[in-house]
Amino acid sequence: MTKACKISKERMFDLVRAPVITEKATLGSEHNQMAFRVPLDATKPEIAAAVEGIFGVKVVAVNTLRQQGKLKRFKGRPGQRSDVKKAYVTLAEGETIDVAAGV
Repeated sequence: MTKACKISKERMFDLVRAPVITEKATLGSEHNQMAFRVPLDATKPEIAAAVEGIFGVKVVAVNTLRQQGKLKRFKGRPGQRSDVKKAYVTLAEGETIDVAAGV
């Protein structure tokens, strides 16, 4: 990333909520990409700084997407799923993150 961002250790762990373990996300790992759930107010420089700070890897790029919550029915009553923001983080060549090992 080109923009450096200073954030606290506590904010780093707030930003990277959980890895996304889906078929699409695991296919991205072949191209040095990882997917994480992040808060809706997270910015790309903050996400890059958090991943670099927590996992000790070099981040090349961050792509984000906001997924709007679906309208679903629960026992006949309409409900709304929460909105979700995902971050696809591209790591430098040779860098890896083992999500199964934990932090």
